[in-house]
Amino acid sequence: MGDVTSIVAPAPVPPDSDIATAARTLARPRAIIFDWDNTLVDTWPCIGRATNITLETMGLPTWTDSEIRARVAGSLRDTFPRIYGARWEEAREVYYRAFKTVHLEMLAALPGAEALLNTAAQAGLYMGVVSNKVGGYLRSEAAHLGWDRYFGRLVGAEDAVRDKPAPDPIWLALSDSAIPAGPQVWFVGDTAVDVDCGRAAGCTTILVHRETTDPIPHYRTADCETLAQLIGAALANPTS
Repeated sequence: MGDVTSIVAPAPVPPDSDIATAARTLARPRAIIFDWDNTLVDTWPCIGRATNITLETMGLPTWTDSEIRARVAGSLRDTFPRIYGARWEEAREVYYRAFKTVHLEMLAALPGAEALLNTAAQAGLYMGVVSNKVGGYLRSEAAHLGWDRYFGRLVGAEDAVRDKPAPDPIWLALSDSAIPAGPQVWFVGDTAVDVDCGRAAGCTTILVHRETTDPIPHYRTADCETLAQLIGAALANPTS
């Protein structure tokens, strides 16, 4: 499953294309792998609180919401050494303590997310999650929402040999299925890190909740409701 050198996903669909055009162009999905934070659930308030508690504790200036969104897309083991230098492991413990106290009570599903998962489940699609959130927290949040039943694998930071944007977590997320990484696996996320990860595995990349990014995904959708419509249209199109 790790060799994707011969896999070529379709070219990106023009961003102004409607759902019907995208459904005819994109590969018909057999599996969908989702990012978690701010793709299916709104966790920015929780991440922001834990991040600023950590910065303040470590004697650093706190960040604005926009700075947090720009700086925390990577996994903790990749980003904390750059932010905190030699004290990154100390900062990690501060962050985990702060995050653990609030992450379930502040967790909120994004509009249309559960209906989206139901649409994919009823269509018989294999689903998984690949997140740069620590795996234990990821799985506890899915269980808290009652969503763990939808997913074959929920892969968090440090569950795979490498974290996003490396393709290893996608391979692990698919390991309980008979589906290889490739264009018929849609990788859905909200950041450039997600697009890079999906591309590295040869998957079709779908960006949700974001209008622009570099690199360019295969398609962008405004929200979970639109993505559910796209899935339905792609599955109904025998030529996609």
